[in-house]
Amino acid sequence: MTPFAQLATLAEELATESSRLKKRAAIAAALAEVAAQTPDVAGLFCLYLAGEPFPETDPRKLNTGGAILTRSLQDVAHCTDAALTAAYRRHGDLGAAAFDLLPSTDPQPPLTLHDVAETFVALAASRLTAHRSALLKTLLQRATPLEAKYLLKLMLGDMRIGVKQSLIEEAIAVASSTDVADVRHAVMLEGDLARATSMAFRDTLATARMHLFHPLGFMLASPVETPEEAIARFTEPTPAVAQPKPKPSRRTKKHPAATPLGSPQLPANASEAALVEDIEAEASTHAPETPTVHAFLEDKYDGMRAQIHCGDPSQPARVAIYSRNREDITESFPEIVEAFSRLPLPSAPDATALILDGELLAWDFTAAKALPFSTLGQRIGRKRVDAAMRRDIPVIFMAFDLLAASGNLLLAQPLRERRARLEALAQTLAAHLVSPLEPAPHHNHAQAALFDAAPPSDAVPRLMLSPARLVQTADEIDRAYADARSRANEGVMLKAANSAYLPGRRGLAWVKLKRELATLDVVITGAEFGHGRRAGLLSDYTFAVQDSTGTLLNVGKAYSGVTDAEIAELTAWLTAHTLQDHGHFRTVEPLRVLEVAFNNIMRSDRHASGFALRFPRILRIRDDKPVQEIDTLARVEQIYHSQPDKGRQP
Repeated sequence: MTPFAQLATLAEELATESSRLKKRAAIAAALAEVAAQTPDVAGLFCLYLAGEPFPETDPRKLNTGGAILTRSLQDVAHCTDAALTAAYRRHGDLGAAAFDLLPSTDPQPPLTLHDVAETFVALAASRLTAHRSALLKTLLQRATPLEAKYLLKLMLGDMRIGVKQSLIEEAIAVASSTDVADVRHAVMLEGDLARATSMAFRDTLATARMHLFHPLGFMLASPVETPEEAIARFTEPTPAVAQPKPKPSRRTKKHPAATPLGSPQLPANASEAALVEDIEAEASTHAPETPTVHAFLEDKYDGMRAQIHCGDPSQPARVAIYSRNREDITESFPEIVEAFSRLPLPSAPDATALILDGELLAWDFTAAKALPFSTLGQRIGRKRVDAAMRRDIPVIFMAFDLLAASGNLLLAQPLRERRARLEALAQTLAAHLVSPLEPAPHHNHAQAALFDAAPPSDAVPRLMLSPARLVQTADEIDRAYADARSRANEGVMLKAANSAYLPGRRGLAWVKLKRELATLDVVITGAEFGHGRRAGLLSDYTFAVQDSTGTLLNVGKAYSGVTDAEIAELTAWLTAHTLQDHGHFRTVEPLRVLEVAFNNIMRSDRHASGFALRFPRILRIRDDKPVQEIDTLARVEQIYHSQPDKGRQP
């Protein structure tokens, strides 16, 4: 049986190693040793090293938050609150605090990976806090300080060893003498790093099957600040003379056929660099006098990015909704589930095994436009959505990409083809994927999926298709941006028409134009200690504006935009000017001024000002500006009312 100490020792080594190649070699060597016992144990080893207690396809949760872990550690270490707080503040990490606090022991028998797995299963099954606490204490009592350090990190889902899953996948390929592309594809299809690891060592990666109901990685967009920068991301200016047609690149091949769900065939996904080469090669054949680009332009909505899995014939009426961070958020949007549970439909037999990429939006059906994120935010994280909330904050799914359909995985197909199939699907399904604003009594999802019944009379559409059009010039993008803002949307997205879908990648194929609304000069009123690399440093700053009487009113908190040197200087200054020390947070003398940028302003009960800045970023420290000259609450209100997307008035 593989001891957990072997994983903990490797993790400690990786945390202090800066070389990526040396990290990969160390993981590969450890994997080869573990796999010699059994490939299944090697799979568990990789899963835990990646900081995942269960595979992506496994819906179980440990149900062990920071509070119960902290109490369990304190009971096992027999330490005071002050000692625990001091240890945590030194590291900003509960696992590292445990290493400091637990006595140096060598429990017998040694803790194994199998023991940890059994405890995790029991924790996920337990519904009693006292029982989970007892399981945790037993586990920690059986662990050495180093093992406890990484057990807690694993349970918190944050190993902090400088190792991403992509590096583990590379190490699996090295240790098993397989192709890393095959390993990664198997992980994506199976949604299970442990299973894919076992397959790699058994030389069965080619048998990997695509399964619905585990989230694929989301393709991401790179930000740009101007239409001209967006154009430049796709192409370079070319002279107004004919250019010879370039020879076909090895990587500029005809896009492969879609991979059937359940088929072992692997689509040859283009690399990011190859994708950019393809786009530029295509653009260069037209020899424009000014930069142009062949791309789809869409509004950038202020909602919640989501992926919907539905229409599996083997699991009728099952629907799953996943957020960008791959959390299952299905419970929070029952009306979306009701609508999509009607799939598959007898009238649309090809619309099966769908994976849709898009945005969950709070929607004003009367005005036919999206409501601001602050409205949708009231529903995020809800385990129960009552009839009043469904009626007051209706939601729709705005689809903009099709990742799988009719038993085919479509990631390798160019966007223009995926878009065409999505438009055809939306035209067929939109009238059927509906649900009432308020829940029908005794609604049965399964019954809705068994027949192509007429929709309820009070039903509204829950699937909408994000409008898209091809653009070529910066002027077109600039006009589209202004139009999007007038519709209260955040900005625009620009997507290369021939781009493949690259899960989890932020590259040049998609860009987003989303300009900052304004800036404010504010004063720091409070500071919070950071985590990980910023442990022991006051790096999160609460800030305020002033009202007409000079009273300071908080409007937000920011931690990005300052350098390490500035954080160190601010920490020393804020420590010396602390008014009240609350442990992890302290109020400070309001003397340091910051200039902050933000995306928009929302109404908020969290702050005394009644407002909150969304996505604030620190632009600079304004030691040149006295506190008396910071911005006012009146200025905040003025900006709020100037926003097209300010939402409903209170």
